[in-house]
Amino acid sequence: MRPPLLPCWAVLSFLLAAASPGRAAGDSRPPALVIEAGSVARHQVVAVGRDLNIAGQVEADVAAMNGAVTVTGEVSGDLIVLGGDVFLAATARMGGDVFVLGGTLTESSGSRVAGRSVAYPDASSAWLALLEAPTLGLSATSPLILGAKLALLAAWLLLTLVLFAASGRQVLATSERAAAEPFRSFSVGFTGVLAMTLTALLFSLFAAALVGIPLLVLVVLFALILKLWGLVGVFHAFGSFVARRLARRRLPPLNAAVVGLLVLGAIKLIPWIGLLAWHVASFIGVGAALTTKLGREEPWFDLAVAPSR
Repeated sequence: MRPPLLPCWAVLSFLLAAASPGRAAGDSRPPALVIEAGSVARHQVVAVGRDLNIAGQVEADVAAMNGAVTVTGEVSGDLIVLGGDVFLAATARMGGDVFVLGGTLTESSGSRVAGRSVAYPDASSAWLALLEAPTLGLSATSPLILGAKLALLAAWLLLTLVLFAASGRQVLATSERAAAEPFRSFSVGFTGVLAMTLTALLFSLFAAALVGIPLLVLVVLFALILKLWGLVGVFHAFGSFVARRLARRRLPPLNAAVVGLLVLGAIKLIPWIGLLAWHVASFIGVGAALTTKLGREEPWFDLAVAPSR
């Protein structure tokens, strides 16, 4: 059985969240993606923000995000759906696992699933909230979303303490770049996230599992490290700015970072405004982390050639 595609979607949702306002009644949606009866899809089928109807045969994995999936035909691989319902008709034949996060799974009598069938109807909102993504229809003030955001805030606080204790000087260098060049950092961060997302998709779609999955994991880990490191730098830069403007004083580095985290955490509780603010901060942080090489202020690749003797 092939490994699941969740690592790829973790990176993809990071990029798409700012542009995808979630599912709400009355929203216009693109036409459904349809695999017609009698047709054969030999490569992975991916649907984002639209429904998917499979009446033919898919000889690979199927992944969908923010859309319902209906299967009346055959899928040889795994089916992974984030933020959508899945309906398996009596004629559905599934060769792998069926994984549904943030939706319901309905299996008609006569449908066959060779692997496991797993559905978490309420888990998607908390999972996507941890990635600063849309809440997929749940209220921003619901206990699930508030609990997830407060838990994430506590995790960010712990990470901030750890990074300042281990690499405070490098974090401050990243913070200085974010404060001095926020627009350039945003541009670099957005471009970097886009490049990593496309790379992850290419690995998932075209690379063989033996090679593609390890490379995909490396891309995801690299993107995660950049975001975590960069946002801590943004916390310090923002906290220092707030302290200078409101208190007219200069705070110690760790205190400034905590202030920035708390203020951004409070802003995050505001529907959509908080979502946008955290996406902007994330892109700035990733850009600052990239341009400073995680605060080391040196090139990522040293192409200098040693002089010959």
